[in-house]
Amino acid sequence: MFLVGGAVRDHLLGRPAGDRDWVVVGATPEQMGAAGYLPVGRDFPVFLHPRTREEYALARIERKTAPGYHGFAFRADPGVTLEEDLSRRDLTLNAMAMDADGTLIDPCGGQADLHDRVLRHVGPAFVEDPVRILRLGRFLARFTDFTVAPETLALCREMVLAGEVDALVPERVWQELARGLMEASPSRMFRFLRECGALARLLPEVDALFGVPQRAEYHPEIDTGVHLMMVLDMAARLQTALPVRFACLTHDLGKATTPADVLPRHIDHETRSVALLGPLVARLRVPVDCKELAEVVAREHGNVHRSTTLDAAALVRLMDRCDAWRRAERFEQMLQACECDARGRLGFEEQVYASAPRLRVALAAAQQVSSAEVSARALARGLKGPDIGRALHQARVEAVAAAVPSAA
Repeated sequence: MFLVGGAVRDHLLGRPAGDRDWVVVGATPEQMGAAGYLPVGRDFPVFLHPRTREEYALARIERKTAPGYHGFAFRADPGVTLEEDLSRRDLTLNAMAMDADGTLIDPCGGQADLHDRVLRHVGPAFVEDPVRILRLGRFLARFTDFTVAPETLALCREMVLAGEVDALVPERVWQELARGLMEASPSRMFRFLRECGALARLLPEVDALFGVPQRAEYHPEIDTGVHLMMVLDMAARLQTALPVRFACLTHDLGKATTPADVLPRHIDHETRSVALLGPLVARLRVPVDCKELAEVVAREHGNVHRSTTLDAAALVRLMDRCDAWRRAERFEQMLQACECDARGRLGFEEQVYASAPRLRVALAAAQQVSSAEVSARALARGLKGPDIGRALHQARVEAVAAAVPSAA
């Protein structure tokens, strides 16, 4: 039994240990079952250790049978060697193993590539699995001082041109993109996907933002795509949750469809962003919490940025549109995404984002208004239906005006 893959890589890098995976050489499924291991693999023999619950896979080799991620036939039998198993892996840094004594088995040169901080494919079989392009981008986002070997980048471009990326199932694309968004520097993943051509195939709405100019007085970085990458990295710096990071990724989609004759102004790009977001989240089957937050941020981020100039009534209307009364947690995530947007600009990275604390104070004040008490008083005055709603709205406006005097 050999420790393999990421656990060996991270051990050599001195990084915290994550999940540990093992390869078993010279065994059969029947022998694993007899030893108490629980079979869990559907496509090839993988077992859970009866005590540690770590995964143990029989050494295997594979053969490409069809396009896409699922087009493989596997062979796992006692005759498959450890070196054969390692040779089918994606990158050299993931193709190392350790035996029980801690001896490193490194047939593909992974240790040297770790030293040189290079992400390099193991061999020509890399092209058989298009998910590896996404994984490569994710590793770039995680290991921020690594680069991609030129021959590996060239191979990824060939895969994209051959249509392999088009065969990926939406669930797997989302899984890898989501994991990349949660890494230390998400922009490195998306820049790599763009460089090899995969971004235009998987997220054309995002790819189209590169090269779109913005007004220099608000965006010294000018390019909308460059701004977007800065926003993503700010979201990582502020350690935000996945829904916030996805909302950052998609908040400005409409700028790619701004008519050329009004550039670099982007009037009503928020409406166009929401329209573009719908097909994107449907295509990738994005989870509901990410979808809903992205819609709110795309629609309202401009209003949130301007909220320091809004009076109490306008602030309450903004909170109404965001359903802040029932979705306070989502409202907070929206403020986080808007802060990332505001600080994800050249020269604005350390600027205090005044809109967020002001809106937090406004929401806290409005939440102190008891809808039951306001309704009871309104009924006592003979009000009904919509008039009760207006009374509640007015009570919230008065509470906000008292808490945020400058908004009155």
